[in-house]
Amino acid sequence: MAIVGAGPAGIYAADQLIKSEAEVSIDLIERLPAPYGLVRYGVAPDHPRIKEIIKALQRVLAQPEVRFIGNVTLGEDVKLEELREFYDAVVVSTGAMADRALDIPGEDLPGSHGAADFVSWYDAHPDVPQTWPLDAKSVAVIGVGNVALDVARVLAKTGDEMLVTDIPQHVYEGLKAKTTTDVHVFARRGPAYAKFSPLELRELNHSPNVEVVVHPEGFDVDEHGMEHIAKHKAQKMVLNTLSNWVGRDLEGKPHRIHLHFAEAPTEILGGPDGVTGLRTERTQATGDGGVEGTGEVTDWDVQAVYRAVGYRSTAIPGVPFDERAAVIPNDGGRVLDLAGERIEGLYVTGWIKRGPVGLIGHTKSDAAETVAHLLAETTPSAPARSTADVDAWLAERGVPATSFAQWQRLDEHEIALGEASGRERVKVGERTEMLRIGAGE
Repeated sequence: MAIVGAGPAGIYAADQLIKSEAEVSIDLIERLPAPYGLVRYGVAPDHPRIKEIIKALQRVLAQPEVRFIGNVTLGEDVKLEELREFYDAVVVSTGAMADRALDIPGEDLPGSHGAADFVSWYDAHPDVPQTWPLDAKSVAVIGVGNVALDVARVLAKTGDEMLVTDIPQHVYEGLKAKTTTDVHVFARRGPAYAKFSPLELRELNHSPNVEVVVHPEGFDVDEHGMEHIAKHKAQKMVLNTLSNWVGRDLEGKPHRIHLHFAEAPTEILGGPDGVTGLRTERTQATGDGGVEGTGEVTDWDVQAVYRAVGYRSTAIPGVPFDERAAVIPNDGGRVLDLAGERIEGLYVTGWIKRGPVGLIGHTKSDAAETVAHLLAETTPSAPARSTADVDAWLAERGVPATSFAQWQRLDEHEIALGEASGRERVKVGERTEMLRIGAGE
């Protein structure tokens, strides 16, 4: 079997296959030299507790039935039809790393950034530039999910506060040099519908250099909102925390995170030289969980905008893709062509299967559903099926694939870098350097 994408979704699929009664041999094919996907490249560096899941994922990668093949990109280094020569079935689990569009004027101005791009930068993703423009004094973050809070927190905290994490030198230097003093987070609806977790929200208030300002304008909860929080314990905890912060006295800390509710962004202002502001319209509840505009418009003086309204999967060459839903069409994980017909031997799991929603538990159940179909339907069909055949073919193509042993070498190197500076690890953020270290050079 081949699983394309070595993030949690792909690794959980491998785990499900190993735990089945079938005799399996699994190649986890990953475009990066390092595994773990968004756990490594999507979790904020000052949230190491979330990355504890890596320990469980690594145990799966270490199983004898699994081979990690890194630095191989489906659609560039290998084609899907070529993989079918070597594997009886292929599972696509490439996740979601792109930003959803906001679809308002000015979205493409210089200084208007996708949150996913910024996250990739501060998480030292090897495919993004090592510099980031951080010269805005006031910035806007659009969205009320955990990613929006991560972005706001990283923008507000000092570089020295972040130096205890795994960020490499280029990220530290960028954060240390930033001039941001105020971060404004905008929510289209009221506080009852904020999507961030209670813990994530409380952590905003832990920095000695940052204070959280919850603005009372728009801080209303209608009857539908009360019914909503009564059904969702986490939302009630979020509302209680926010309510305690409304109107509290400021402590005079140098940086501030402002939370604005019932403000819908309508336009990013500026020109060729960059962002000069954000225009929002005050909203009011419609009684059914939705909102409508009131016509009251405010222009906010910001010099950068970060759009944190969700991730989006991207198409893979040779694999059907629903552009509107941004998923691979499927029936319970069995890939369908654009006419709705099954494609034998091709499966999908994770966010590219169901969209970028849900937590790890959903990813596990996704994998279980997909693998159950795969095991029930797959029979030996690949003409060449040995690992030696795969390795020889990649070598003949000149693909510089990496192994689990090379990842372990890079992992040990990062941990050693961290020990030298009193940290758990320091990431290596440049692909050629990752490959060099992995090769033992």
